Amino acid sequence: MGEFVQLEITDGIGTIRIDRPPMNPLNTQVQEELRVAAHSAAGSEEVKAVIVYGGEKVFAAGADITEFTELSYRDMVLRAGALSGAFDSVAQIPKPVVAAITGYALGGGCELALACDWRVVADDAKLGQPEIRLGLIPGAGGTQRLARLVGPAKAKDLIFSGRMVDAEEALRIGLADRVAPAAEVYATAEALVRPYVTGPALALRAAKQAIDSGLSMDLANGLALESQLFASLFATEDMAEGTAAFVAKRKPTFTGR
Repeated sequence: MGEFVQLEITDGIGTIRIDRPPMNPLNTQVQEELRVAAHSAAGSEEVKAVIVYGGEKVFAAGADITEFTELSYRDMVLRAGALSGAFDSVAQIPKPVVAAITGYALGGGCELALACDWRVVADDAKLGQPEIRLGLIPGAGGTQRLARLVGPAKAKDLIFSGRMVDAEEALRIGLADRVAPAAEVYATAEALVRPYVTGPALALRAAKQAIDSGLSMDLANGLALESQLFASLFATEDMAEGTAAFVAKRKPTFTGR
C-alpha cells in the first residue's frame, strides 16, 4: 500500500503496520500513508476489526523532528490540520481498533495510540507526550484525547512535564487497557478484537459513533443521538437475528447486514 505503512488482512482482522526502522518516526509521508491505510480499513467489508502495530521493537517514537527544523510558522499553519487529520482517520474507523504497543509510543506515537479504542501495552513499554521539551505542545490530538481518557489533571501532569510513563502507571491511570510481555502484545491485541469479527458490525459501528460523538455533545444531544442510532438498528438483519436467537435460546449468527 505504502512504502512505510501496510494494511494486512487476515481472517477479518486488518493490521495497519508501520515499518520505518529503527524507531518508526511519523514523518509527513508516514502520516499520509496512515491516512490511506485507515480509509482502506474503514471501507473494506473484509475488515471487521483493526490492530495498529509498529512491530516487535517499537510502536512509534514520535514525529520526525528533523522535519520541524525546516518548517516555518506559515508552513505549519498549512500543515497542522493535515497532521491531526491523519490520526483522525484512524479514530474514525467505524470498527473496533486496538493499538498494540511495544517499545516506545511517544509524541505522535502516543497520539496515534490515543486515536484507537484500546491500547495493549508491553510490560517494558514507555508512553508519553514530550513535546513541551521542544517548546511545543501535542499537535495531533494529544491535549484533547489524553484529557478525555485520563482526566485533565493527569493529562496536564504528563503534557506539562513531558515525562514518560511505564506500563504499570499507564494501566493505573487508564492510558493502557491491558499489559502483556512484549512478545505477546500483538497476540493479546488480536485476542481482544477477535470476538468482534463475528459480531453485529452495524451495531458495533453505531455503538462507537454514539460514544465517540456523544463525548463532544451535551447530555441532551448525546441522548438524542443514542436514540436515533438505537432506532436505526431495527432496520438491520442482525437485529432480527439477534432477537430471534435470544428467544430461541441459541447463539446468533450475525452477517453485518
